[in-house]
Amino acid sequence: MAHQILLHSEVEPYRTIRPLLEGMGEVRQWNPLTPPPPAEILQSIEGIYNFGHHHIGGEKMDLMPKLRVISNFGVGVDHIDLEAARQRSIPVGNTPKLLDGATADMTFALLLAAARNLVVGDRFARSADFTHYDPSFMLGQEVHGAVLGIVGLGSIGYQVAKRALAFDMRVIYHNRQPSARAAELGARYLPLDDLLSQADFVALNMPLTSQTRGMIGRRELTLMKPTAVLVNAARGGVIDHQALYETLRDRRIWAAGLDVTEPEPLPRDHPLLGLDNAIIMPHLGSATHQTRQAMAQRSVDNLRAGLEGKPLPSRVA
Repeated sequence: MAHQILLHSEVEPYRTIRPLLEGMGEVRQWNPLTPPPPAEILQSIEGIYNFGHHHIGGEKMDLMPKLRVISNFGVGVDHIDLEAARQRSIPVGNTPKLLDGATADMTFALLLAAARNLVVGDRFARSADFTHYDPSFMLGQEVHGAVLGIVGLGSIGYQVAKRALAFDMRVIYHNRQPSARAAELGARYLPLDDLLSQADFVALNMPLTSQTRGMIGRRELTLMKPTAVLVNAARGGVIDHQALYETLRDRRIWAAGLDVTEPEPLPRDHPLLGLDNAIIMPHLGSATHQTRQAMAQRSVDNLRAGLEGKPLPSRVA
């Protein structure tokens, strides 16, 4: 049976996705930045495949009376109104666990790059100004033996902590409640304020929720050491960007490594883009060939299961 599928995406999805979707039925694409497709198309849609972070709320779901499943490419679903989906008995799938290692790798890559001046050092080494070696130049912060504070010791945070142990780091963490897995890592639970004041490095790996939005603001940043590095591989919305800009501009913390921002991308004239102590990536946390392929397959499997009335392999709501 050929199903009617809506590809909800601003861009063309990862290369293997469209052929997989077309193997299940007819695919219609809706760029969320443009007006919706004609009503007669939406009224026949049975499944949404979402690629990106554009909002899907109840008002969109109601445009598709035959909608039976929403499948999201990625683990974060803060852009999907899960309660609206539950009220309409529409299962929502995502891709948990598959990207934990890759995102933890990126967290640590940003941590190391910010601590050891990798980006500014690379730029300087390529410039006309590098004419002699000076051992006292461009000193960074030591990573080995330092204290790493993880906000959000979930699946990704756990992987970040494992990497930290290989650098002989001491791990402290903050969650809504203490983690049962912390003992495996020798990690110690602390209230957020204590973590921020004690950590040499702070890694944000929590989901974006109503409780975590804006969690790291001006007050929280003032608690951090002037030598501390802040790394965000969660969602941009967990940090107050204006407060972060002012903190970095005034050198009240050492540096920040951001894989995510809000909005994404930042406006090209955003002041954060002009700072040499901010490393900003274009959301590459899970961007490896292996992880992207695994995410593509799981998200397509979720969609197929929903269309066939079967349990989703990875259901979030």
